[in-house]
Amino acid sequence: MESHDVVVVGGGPAGLAVATRLRQRGITDVVVLEREAEAGGVPRHCGHWGFGWESHRRLMSGPDYAARLRADAAGIDIRTRTAVLSLEAENTLRIQNADGVSKLKARQIVLATGARESSRAARLIGGVRNACIMNTGTLQQLVYLKHAKPFHRPVILGGEWVSFSALMTCHHAGIRPVAMIVEEPKIDAPWFFPLGARLRYGVPVHTATRLVSILGAGTVVAVEIESQGQRRKIICDGVIVSGKFVSEDTLLKGATSPTPTLAGNMQSPLKTAGRCVAEARRIADAVAEGLS
Repeated sequence: MESHDVVVVGGGPAGLAVATRLRQRGITDVVVLEREAEAGGVPRHCGHWGFGWESHRRLMSGPDYAARLRADAAGIDIRTRTAVLSLEAENTLRIQNADGVSKLKARQIVLATGARESSRAARLIGGVRNACIMNTGTLQQLVYLKHAKPFHRPVILGGEWVSFSALMTCHHAGIRPVAMIVEEPKIDAPWFFPLGARLRYGVPVHTATRLVSILGAGTVVAVEIESQGQRRKIICDGVIVSGKFVSEDTLLKGATSPTPTLAGNMQSPLKTAGRCVAEARRIADAVAEGLS
């Protein structure tokens, strides 16, 4: 069985930053395990600008930021298309890749598997189900990686940073959202974002508004919303269910290994990619101290 000083689970911004910082601290026996075909995480398919300032003091697009993080980590043992099946006793990981199932052992495990958007089911949204109802991550992959246009006039559910990222992704693809629906009394993004949504993109933001149901028979034709006790319909052809992130903590459930070090959006509250990188560097310093 292979044995290493540190195994980092997750090759997104936080995972790559931990590995890069460990190398700078002289810890070279580090392996990064990434289930996707390419490291870099979510920024790989966020084609808009706004990444990098918190960690590199320059603004980049998502793909450029992911490429920069990969360049920073050049030479580190990054194993893509590798899934971690479980955390077992004595800091052992059970993994699967093209060669089959095997195990790795580490003096220290860092879990940087990130977070995911809450599903429609978790939000108790009823109505029609089809491919035109998706989260922001799926939308961005379709638009930036597959150059697809899944709908023309969707509504966006949510008022977080990622919700406005969905709006910019739509604009990139020539998609014109008809509304943003926010359950809370105010948005969770900066106050001027709704102003930009309305003036720059022509999209109204409805706060204190609940999406009751998605209407249609096989296709999305409208949504029913409720605000101040009144219900009405908005005609649309798709729904983007954004935000309300939860940690991707499946590996922690039922784990028999000692609790690994957590990095990035495994730690609440949700952070931007740049902040995850900045914090991951400090976490790597602590890991390096513990190994010395």
